[in-house]
Amino acid sequence: MPKQVKVLICDDSALIRKKLRNTLEVCKISQIDEAEDGAAAIEKAKEMKPDLIFMDIVMPNKDGLEALEEIMKENSKIKVVMASSAGTQSHLKKALDLGAYDFIQKPITLEAVAAIIDKVIKEVEENAHV
Repeated sequence: MPKQVKVLICDDSALIRKKLRNTLEVCKISQIDEAEDGAAAIEKAKEMKPDLIFMDIVMPNKDGLEALEEIMKENSKIKVVMASSAGTQSHLKKALDLGAYDFIQKPITLEAVAAIIDKVIKEVEENAHV
């Protein structure tokens, strides 16, 4: 039986969180939690220990890059996918330097999410057999 992947969605837009949750449910992900900013994402990541986080870059309180840095220090096994509509090359490079797993452009599509979920499930299952 495949391992169930736990996913945390972090975006300051309730509408984007809802759309991404619906997309994840279509991908048969049932363990989903949400955070409305980077500070909340750091706390939720400590509590739920997700396999995967979809993280917006531009948010109030703590932006996605600051949250990514703290989450990676706490648990570098979490796969963090940065999402942004204002995806500049400098943001992308900094996110990857900080340990981001991947980067997707908004608006987020079902195909992009499904591809990432498939990749993460394969890696989680491979690591479970090691």
